[in-house]
Amino acid sequence: MEYDTHFAPMTGDKSIYTDSTYEIVSKVAYLLGISRRIFENEHEPPKLDVYNLMDAEKSARIIRHLCIIRTSIERNYKNIRNKSKYEFQSIFSMPDYIPQDSLKRLSEDGINFVKKSSTQPKHHLIEINRLISDRINNCKPLFPLWLNWQYVKELFIMPDGLTEDGTKIAAECYYANLPLYPYQVYLNWKPKDEGNILYNDKKFVKLLYEWHNDCFTEYSKVSDAGNYVKGNIYDFIADSRKIVIVVDCENSDPYKLCATLKNLNQEYTDKITSIILFDDEHTVATWRSLEQYTQIPVEHMMVERVKQNKSLVDIMLTARACQEHYKNNVDSFVIVSSDSDYWGLISSLTDARFLVMVERIKCGSDMKKALVDSGIFFCYIDDFYSGNAEDIKKGALFKELYRYLDSSLHLNVNAMMEEALRATRISMSTAEQRQFIERHIRNMQLMIDDEGNVSFELKR
Repeated sequence: MEYDTHFAPMTGDKSIYTDSTYEIVSKVAYLLGISRRIFENEHEPPKLDVYNLMDAEKSARIIRHLCIIRTSIERNYKNIRNKSKYEFQSIFSMPDYIPQDSLKRLSEDGINFVKKSSTQPKHHLIEINRLISDRINNCKPLFPLWLNWQYVKELFIMPDGLTEDGTKIAAECYYANLPLYPYQVYLNWKPKDEGNILYNDKKFVKLLYEWHNDCFTEYSKVSDAGNYVKGNIYDFIADSRKIVIVVDCENSDPYKLCATLKNLNQEYTDKITSIILFDDEHTVATWRSLEQYTQIPVEHMMVERVKQNKSLVDIMLTARACQEHYKNNVDSFVIVSSDSDYWGLISSLTDARFLVMVERIKCGSDMKKALVDSGIFFCYIDDFYSGNAEDIKKGALFKELYRYLDSSLHLNVNAMMEEALRATRISMSTAEQRQFIERHIRNMQLMIDDEGNVSFELKR
């Protein structure tokens, strides 16, 4: 008994909701218990591939089926109460009101909310609310770091839901506003006529933050470049014989470029011969990791500085592009840079084709006008969905954290033990030292205070 009430398309101004992603709303819809049929319907927002990923996670399955049963009890409260009171039936024998598949799935995952003392549906609701409250944080890793988890979490927590009064107030609000609830499933919010709040990620996250008197601004996390932009890129690739991407690492963002490449159809990107990165010692170390996140071959050109205040990246990039064109028969280039220094390259190779990728705030209006006047298509890498660049960001962070640890911490417990024995003038056999290390040192704990200072604590 999964609820699948259909929502009509959102009415009103759709402009701020265009080109959105559907990952967040799909995950929330799954956890709330919205029917799989909705996910299978290509005209509905929730996506089936996200459903399948979530269904493979035990923590998500538990919350989903607890929410399904909670909604079922709310929707059929009087019937369930009468069956229990007058016919002495348990919820395990009410298939018309309680989804037996959800009971079965919960049992398989080791969850049983039915207590011997539970004689009424309100008792079941209280226990379900307790389990959801205790377990909802297990789903936090399934959502991106940039999304305020506390806001998401509160959607699943019934206010004062561990008391009979709390469940009664929630039920009254739910029944009074049933058509406003997304797909008519229960969630904790102040019902308002917003259309389908799970219409897409842009709409949902915007509303979610507004409900908490907050403002969401990172729309690249919940949107992707539209069909017009991608269509022009695909046309450029299709009309090209041999393509190379040249990147000015000084004037580009590795995370945005990674997001851009990951959001392009591989059928087209397979035609790109290579990505050539022109880098110097002052640019971000993340560029060295780019090849781990794309199937396009990456060549990294490190450019030395003759003077510390003067980069030669633009000269080297221009020279290499000319070499690729005249020697390796590359007829098309994708230039990734917000710098205007490459206009000379573009205007010189008159028989080559160019597509330029820039960052919105870094590229000047004169450069954009020159590109438009010359009929050269350009796009903003800021407009591509950046939520899928989290892997490269996390990888870059861990790489730098390990580098910092390696340079800051050199600790050998054997040497530490020998120094302690010397300082205390205590004699121990090799076997005693080994046992002491196993018992008291090997399990030392890393302690971090509120200011971020690190200390070690030995087991005594």
